[in-house]
Amino acid sequence: MYPQKDHKRSSFDSISSPFGEPIEPANDGSSMALLALSHTPVEHHIYKAMLVETSAAKTRVGAFSTRRLMMLTGLQGYSTIRRGISGLLGKLSIERYKVAGDGASQQLGTIYFIYNPEEVFARRRAVGIAPYPKEVEAYEGSRAFGLAIERVVGINNLSRREAQVALCCAEGLTNAEIGEKLHVTEQTVKFHLRHIFVKFGVKRRAELVSRLLSQNAEKPR
Repeated sequence: MYPQKDHKRSSFDSISSPFGEPIEPANDGSSMALLALSHTPVEHHIYKAMLVETSAAKTRVGAFSTRRLMMLTGLQGYSTIRRGISGLLGKLSIERYKVAGDGASQQLGTIYFIYNPEEVFARRRAVGIAPYPKEVEAYEGSRAFGLAIERVVGINNLSRREAQVALCCAEGLTNAEIGEKLHVTEQTVKFHLRHIFVKFGVKRRAELVSRLLSQNAEKPR
């Protein structure tokens, strides 16, 4: 597991990134897409909501109650939000701090430092953890495969396994090779492909690969 720690700070201003000045996220969205592959859908939904809120306020930190996050994300259930926060802490995507109250109140409150994708990758590498799933490491920096990742992540109802199968198709693997890589049967691969075709609005593998890799591909329906 990733290390998790709470820190006591007296003010927001005393909180800064351990990696120095903030790293600007990639303009093409590929870094966010890569990060999404290491989050569960719930985790990434919460992460994006926190990032949008803090970015809009031009700050790196924010106070997010469970109720507030439910309102921002539309997710239901306190336990769902708490599991998502726990996952983001464990994956080093955010950091939690305890801060003293103002004036007479000395009660500690909770705020979160939200790291951008490049900083998350740097934090993970610093502790010897793969920054994102190993199956996409070979394509880091590849614009074409970056597009495929963005488009896979953009399908909100795509399961993690379906995303893996879709990316393997973009890689050019056969059903047998995908099955061997993911440790599933060819029949299971075909089962996932049927669902992937429907979700991408295509009828065959060639259309799917074109949709994933083409610079001018239409957005999935």
